Amino acid sequence: MPGSAPVSYLGPWPKDVGIIALELYFPSQYVDQTELEEFDGVPTGKYTVGLGQARMGFCSDREDINSLCLTVVQRLMEKNALSYNSIGRLEVGTETIIDKSKSVKTALMQLFENSGNTDVEGIDTTNACYGGTAALFNAVNWVESSSWDGRYALVVAGDIAVYATGSARPTGGAGAVAILIGPNAPLAFERGLRGTHMQHAYDFYKPDMVSEYPVVDGKLSIQCYLSALDRCYSVYRNKIHAQWQREGSDKSFSLEDFGFLVFHSPYCKLVQKSLARLMLNDFLNHPSPNTETGPFTGLEAFRDVQPEDTYFDRDVEKAFMKASTDMFERKTKASLLISNQNGNMYTPSVYGCLASLIAQHTPSQMAGQRIGVFSYGSGFAATLYSLRVTQDHIPGSSLDKLVLSLSDLKTRLDSRKKVSPALFSENMKLREDTHHLANYVPQGSVEDLFPGTWYLTRVDDKHRREYARRPLDDDLPAESERVRSSTFLLSMTSPAGVATLYSGGDHLNCLLL
Repeated sequence: MPGSAPVSYLGPWPKDVGIIALELYFPSQYVDQTELEEFDGVPTGKYTVGLGQARMGFCSDREDINSLCLTVVQRLMEKNALSYNSIGRLEVGTETIIDKSKSVKTALMQLFENSGNTDVEGIDTTNACYGGTAALFNAVNWVESSSWDGRYALVVAGDIAVYATGSARPTGGAGAVAILIGPNAPLAFERGLRGTHMQHAYDFYKPDMVSEYPVVDGKLSIQCYLSALDRCYSVYRNKIHAQWQREGSDKSFSLEDFGFLVFHSPYCKLVQKSLARLMLNDFLNHPSPNTETGPFTGLEAFRDVQPEDTYFDRDVEKAFMKASTDMFERKTKASLLISNQNGNMYTPSVYGCLASLIAQHTPSQMAGQRIGVFSYGSGFAATLYSLRVTQDHIPGSSLDKLVLSLSDLKTRLDSRKKVSPALFSENMKLREDTHHLANYVPQGSVEDLFPGTWYLTRVDDKHRREYARRPLDDDLPAESERVRSSTFLLSMTSPAGVATLYSGGDHLNCLLL
């Protein structure tokens, strides 16, 4: 694998630290947004055209944040033939909280038990949809620091996005990503090129500790998102200008300097509006834009607008969405596959967009490109940063392997089971009623899960959770037989009262949290 180094590695600054491998998991069932429009009694096109959504993935009560992350981590490790001993840092970004103390990261450490590797830094990071990016930055910074011991960092971002009945429900979704970080990566982080904006706002938050549902101020949330985008782009542009000047170049930066652009995607239409917003920024920042020919043709009427006055200006939005149509088709549209077909995954959302982009381009099309990545989390926190794709795209190269590993995304999406809106609604009600119950046995079907998926088998009287994994083949034995055959013993002797597991056999048959 690229990025491998001996544990005793203490050489010079690691080169090209970035994304070596990326794995994505989404649920095996979805609801069709056209059918949901009819079921909800809203005008045709409200979800499909107004939001730009086609399908929405969702979890039954068989899946929770721990099972999603267990699944995606093991998929990445198996697909890349990695040893758990090769991981020196594991950090999780999530806003799906099922325990106010115990982290998802500690649950994932059970996958490491047979390897004996407990020397794994990192913990959970939380701020709405931004937690995955914060975890990713921490991983990159670790590899580039004096703390690095030569091993990989593994970043996991996962969430279950659900809303109460109403206008926000069709913007839900669920999923998880696992990202392997190390040096000599095919997608390297460009050092020093991050534009960040942090500010206080109650645009989206979750004050009810016993509910999965957020409190959402939709209009404020859009304003926060777009204002953060403006600020991050300005900071990023200033930093790359300064970098270029140090290198002796007076070139001005514009969107055309990105080969591709991906965005956090609450819904697809907002992403299209966001690219148009960046074009507005380029237009206003240009000292003398050509409004006679080229991308700014016919936009002279907007020369003196103030960005903070245009968040909900339909004339500005319409004009710049039209002007940026070609750029959207070239640089961003391909990134919306997962978002359009699975919905908003919260922390993994922007990385699902990155995976979608990679999956729909060849290595030669990706080689050498700069990818702009905008990550946003309500509350609010945002960063625009960039990845530089390696020039090496020959067969067998690290880039070729990364592209090949994601080439089945469309096939996987098409293999899901469509569920009626009525059953979807029943599922949401079941989750609402049982979200934090003790002594609970899930009712969802195991057979409907993808092979290799971890799932919840029960919650005991102390809210400890048991999991099992559906085999990779289709020969699924009865759940009771699988649990009964486990040789795990539970010890509650640790000072913190945390369940400790011991196994005389394969530790991947059953987990108890």
